[in-house]
Parts: sequence; structure tokens; C-alpha cells
Amino acid sequence: MSNQDRQRLLEELAEPVCASYGVELVEVRQTQARGGWTIMVVIDRPRSDGKPGSDVTLEDCTGVSRDLSTALDVHEDLLPGAYHLEVSSPGIERPLVKLADFTRFAGREIAVKTFGPLEPSPGAKPKRSFQGTLVGVAEGALVEVDENGVVVRIPHGEIARANLVHRF
Repeated sequence: MSNQDRQRLLEELAEPVCASYGVELVEVRQTQARGGWTIMVVIDRPRSDGKPGSDVTLEDCTGVSRDLSTALDVHEDLLPGAYHLEVSSPGIERPLVKLADFTRFAGREIAVKTFGPLEPSPGAKPKRSFQGTLVGVAEGALVEVDENGVVVRIPHGEIARANLVHRF
């Protein structure tokens, strides 16, 4: 089974489990080492007071972990051998994965790494790392980031990692 197929199936298993706890599935990451698979699941729930941060509780993480572990055990062909499951809240530097994340967090500072170098503006030196204020999503799948007054348009499919930036 390819990593992409496994990723899709892991997300399909995790999504309804998260929904049953009233939390959003932010991302599922998978890594394989000598000891087996590690599956990292990040869940979120917006704060009820509208402030930045997450309302995910330890009970949410425990419940999702327990129920997702049961689902993974039933689908033993998905992860042959041993696996380690980690379920956590996103933290203050929350990953941005889905296009809806880039709309929801418009106005916030973000950091983006792309798979390959992109020109931030015509004629500028190509680079892979961008940081600035998230403007939003344009033309369906272009993530716009204001980097020191220059709006960079990054195709969503070119984003390797993106996250909120928290200043202390």
C-alpha cells in the first residue's frame, strides 16, 4: 500500500471519530521506523469565547485516541505490525493544512514552506520559505501571504508545511 493510500485511509478512519467528539481533524502524519509506525493526529476545536487558541481537552485527546486505536486495530492491514498513536491539540503554532484553514486564519501571521522554490514577485529570487500576514485564498486554491508589503500567491498544492506564528 502506498503512503498516499494509507494517508487517505487514516484520514477516513479519523474523521468520523473526531466528529463524534465535536473536534476537527487538523492533520494526520505517519512515520515508519524500526519499531513500527507512529501515527500523529492533531485535533482542534475553536475557543467558545472567540479568542485565539484551542478548546481541546485532555478528555478529547484520550477519547479520540482510544476510539481511533480501536478502529486501527480492526483495520490491521492498514498498519501491519506495531504502531504508536499520538493525539494532541494543535498548540499555539497550529498547522494549516486545508484550504479552509487559510480562510479561517486570515489576518494572522503564518510561516509557509513550499516543496520547491517559488518567485515571491516577478524577477525576485526564488525561495521556499515565506512568512507574513495571511491574506486568504484567491482564485480557488492560491494562498495569499503579505510578506512585507508584497502579496505572494502560493498554490495550495505547493505547500509542504504551513503554520501560525505566535509572537511572545
